[in-house]
Amino acid sequence: QVQLVESGGGLVQAGGSLRLSCAPSGRTFTSYAMGWFRQAPGKEREFVAAISWTGSSTNYADSVKGRFTISRDNAKNTMYLQMNSLKGEDTAVYYCARDSTAWGPIPRNIYEYEYWGQGTQVTVSS
Repeated sequence: QVQLVESGGGLVQAGGSLRLSCAPSGRTFTSYAMGWFRQAPGKEREFVAAISWTGSSTNYADSVKGRFTISRDNAKNTMYLQMNSLKGEDTAVYYCARDSTAWGPIPRNIYEYEYWGQGTQVTVSS
């Protein structure tokens, strides 16, 4: 069973920065694309960013493009989401997820992800 553990969430003022981390268990991390999603109260879970299994390709939601950066360190078995210029509308629970298909293209659809973390709260105060 794959377990994903997010960390790094918290309370930050608008314009500030946070870095989220996701540490999957097991040795299957390096073969799979990974993604970040978020869910605000009363809203559906939405795609934020994803990174290929090699780390050479990334994809972002338009709402975070230019402000957020997804990366991964396969040697450390960890994925990151650097969030800069945070806005109130970025407030949400952030989830990391692992693709269901090894060595596949970057998935954006929530149903293409098989394993999910428990989420970490990000609150941006204005």
